[in-house]
Amino acid sequence: MTPNSRTLVQTWKTRLYSAVIADTLDTLGFHHQVATPGVLPLDDTSVICGRVRTGIYMPIFHDDADTNVYENEIKLIDDLHEDDVAVIICHGNQQISPWGELLSTRAKYLKAGGCLTDGSVRDVRQIRDMGFPVFTAGRNPADTKYRGKMMMYDVPAEFCGVRIQPGDLVFADIDGIVFIPAHATEEVTRLALEKVSTETTVRQELEGGASLQEIFERHEIL
Repeated sequence: MTPNSRTLVQTWKTRLYSAVIADTLDTLGFHHQVATPGVLPLDDTSVICGRVRTGIYMPIFHDDADTNVYENEIKLIDDLHEDDVAVIICHGNQQISPWGELLSTRAKYLKAGGCLTDGSVRDVRQIRDMGFPVFTAGRNPADTKYRGKMMMYDVPAEFCGVRIQPGDLVFADIDGIVFIPAHATEEVTRLALEKVSTETTVRQELEGGASLQEIFERHEIL
């Protein structure tokens, strides 16, 4: 990512959170950007923010020299850049674990932003120990070999009900996962930061005894 993009990611990770981003997207007319619940962090304190890099898996039931099961997986992971987020789409198939310790080790070295998958992961203890942020729908020791292959990467896709494009921004924390269209990033940033400031004021007024009715009439947010 560019220096400006890196600054943007740091701003989002330190000042924003998924709920305020989701609200901001709603305000702008983007009503289908929140992933269906169920993909959860291995560490509840993890926050992911970065550029989407998609990888799409399909089930397989054998392996041989022609299948070359790891070919596209290797290409995608080796090409991750700083703050890139591997979004691994298994169409809800939790019988395979396309992510584990070794991919995390390589991605961390490349300073990638994390991994999201609607499949499973393995090597959970090792991934936690290295502090690499991973969100997953399940845990399963089964490898993809004989079971699944990444067929395409860096292509438009759908992740947990959200249509996404490579280069979109993704933000994930303990509350959930939100995808931000690349062309809307600047406006979402501005409005989300404004909303955070307003919510700070609202919180202070509530702590001072203001009623919810008073707050809503004054600020029109809850």
